[in-house]
Amino acid sequence: MLDWLQRILRPRAAAQAIPDALWNSTLSSYPFLLALNAAQQTHLRLLASRFLAQKEFHGAQGLVISDHMAVAIAAQACLPVLHLGLSWYDDFVGIVVHPGPMLARREMPDAAGVVHRYTEVLAGEAMDRGPVTLNWQDVATAGESAAHGYNVVIHEFVHKIDMRDGSADGCPPLPSRAAHAAWRAVMQAAYDAFCEQIAMAERFGGEAPWLDSYGAQAPAEFFAVACEAYFVNRQRFTRDFAGLTALFDNFFKRNADLAL
Repeated sequence: MLDWLQRILRPRAAAQAIPDALWNSTLSSYPFLLALNAAQQTHLRLLASRFLAQKEFHGAQGLVISDHMAVAIAAQACLPVLHLGLSWYDDFVGIVVHPGPMLARREMPDAAGVVHRYTEVLAGEAMDRGPVTLNWQDVATAGESAAHGYNVVIHEFVHKIDMRDGSADGCPPLPSRAAHAAWRAVMQAAYDAFCEQIAMAERFGGEAPWLDSYGAQAPAEFFAVACEAYFVNRQRFTRDFAGLTALFDNFFKRNADLAL
């Protein structure tokens, strides 16, 4: 890490502002951050600075975490909680950054009890009450991939939000059973339609969805994939998922006061 990041990670340094040149460079690298209004950018900068003071970055495979890398991750991670506050991320500390996609060893028992071992390629991973793992290759190109609604940082940090009620099920913590029921009704309908579109595209040559097909893996993945697109390419996302845009606006408090 470089000198500035080392300084803000010292005790009582959370209020230090991210240097102008570094912040402006980060905004320029990610157009969806640059598109925020002045008040939102100022608040995001404050949140990102506090985020950096609270979290610990670790480079894997010899990767050295620079100020630029840490601020880029912090700014994107704080976007979903711009109006919710950093308390949504208070159940973990570590962020592990790999140079590129990761290989994870998996074990899956089948119905007969036979354990199948395989290797899965991951862009990132979020552990319940544990660290977030990201690959820098995808983080670095998030400005370009926003056209496709793709953002690995937002994806994994939305998983952390989803997990706060004890399970990653595509429904974040909500204040009442009625709110849960209303959420699930909207999400389930969108998820079912999305899966059907993918099936039609794969089996019969129909039009493939714009949203990343990985979202069809499970409701939790659909929530994370949808949020990626919502935050980085809201206009295009809304063309296909107007109902989800309204749902997400309400949950992420898009029109509410900014929170710490």
